[in-house]
Amino acid sequence: MRRPHAPPKPEWVRRELIRLKALVPEAGCRTIMHTFNRRFAVRRQMTVGKTYVAETIRRQQYAILCLRRKLKHRVPRPIPRNLIWGMDLLTKTDTSGRQHVVLAIVDYASRACLCLKRLTDKSSWTIKHHLTAVCRQYGCPQMLRTDNEAVFTSGMLRIAVSLLGIRRQLSEPGCPWQNGRVERLIGTVKRILLPHPIEDASSLDRALAHTRYVYNHLRPHHHLHGRTPAEVWAGVDVFAPTRKSRRWLRRWERQWEQTTLEGYDPG
Repeated sequence: MRRPHAPPKPEWVRRELIRLKALVPEAGCRTIMHTFNRRFAVRRQMTVGKTYVAETIRRQQYAILCLRRKLKHRVPRPIPRNLIWGMDLLTKTDTSGRQHVVLAIVDYASRACLCLKRLTDKSSWTIKHHLTAVCRQYGCPQMLRTDNEAVFTSGMLRIAVSLLGIRRQLSEPGCPWQNGRVERLIGTVKRILLPHPIEDASSLDRALAHTRYVYNHLRPHHHLHGRTPAEVWAGVDVFAPTRKSRRWLRRWERQWEQTTLEGYDPG
């Protein structure tokens, strides 16, 4: 006996699957299926299967490519400095196989990397200590955006953030693009660190300091119209013919040439 055909899915389901694949192109059909079902099984009583996801992706390759290009070249709307910070963790393995946890904090407006520190332990108390130090140096943001990792949702860190006068924003499970700027920062940090062998914790500390310097001061950002995060944070437009911008540009040229010619050896 033949099974009856399932009723067709609403059009918004197809559009959402295209959007998910465009946002996370490396994700497979199972990952997209689980992400969709987590978001809409309860909210809109709608689920999809792996076969339906695979068939939709196969048929909509061109639509996914077009949306991916559109998302890549979309210019985010400007926001004030210290409005939103993104915070997340990354891991780096040294040559002996030991994994080190690194805390990354980025300002959404300027893309400035405010913190890139190796953690002695992965605890809420240690993260709270580094977050407080960053707030003391740069001021507190209005909102702090993280994922749902247990260390970020603990009661201790929640109280500490509240005492600092910061509102928390949690991205939905399985939706890393909702904290996309810190995810982009982590990807850039990993690419910069990739050619350099990390032998121990002290060499990682030196490599992280160098990486943060390159990212903030030497690497022009596309969505900042060719300016570096440090220039945007400081309110300097190097393309404006002012004495301050010329002085800033000359310093950048000296530092860029020195870093390029000498290279970097974290050991």
